[in-house]
Amino acid sequence: MSVDGFKLLTEAHEYLLAVVRGVPEQAWGAKTPCSEWTVRQILHHARLDQQALVMQITGEPPAGDPFEPEDALSSDGRDAAAQLEAVLSAAMTAWESVREAESVPTPMGPMPANAGTAVAALDAAVHAWDIARATGQDLPLTESMAERLETPAGQTVDFVRDNFGKYGPAVDVPAEAGRADRLLAFTGRDPQWRPESA
Repeated sequence: MSVDGFKLLTEAHEYLLAVVRGVPEQAWGAKTPCSEWTVRQILHHARLDQQALVMQITGEPPAGDPFEPEDALSSDGRDAAAQLEAVLSAAMTAWESVREAESVPTPMGPMPANAGTAVAALDAAVHAWDIARATGQDLPLTESMAERLETPAGQTVDFVRDNFGKYGPAVDVPAEAGRADRLLAFTGRDPQWRPESA
């Protein structure tokens, strides 16, 4: 399946922003499907990941360690969303600067820009799902987006799992599970996770 990584990244960024804008003020400290992190930490991790994925393009490191995200907000949720929007816009600008490149340096090795944007979309989308599920928002990962994320997931999840110790072990799901549930399970998430089960 041929995927337009730039379009996919735009959609994933919009998904992440919509979820972050919808976080209730009292939910920032809530538990998430990533059991060691709160909603605040998932937000920071997602933001820093987008910066890390383009740091070899921009020459600028992320504003913190993506694997040790801060469990605090500098201000209220509205400002958190605005700060995220600025980060995502800068990341997209960096990708656009290499749109036609056949080989772009990334933390996972060189790849075409279209593939790099698809990897960035995977990261943004699964963390949007994490936050939506943790905060009770009816904003699921769609089947259409999940289908287009299957290729970047297959290319990178095991690499990240093996080399960085991130992404938990794949979770078993029923044979009849949809694409979104299968994708989430492959990234180590329980698609049936709910806050009350944390």
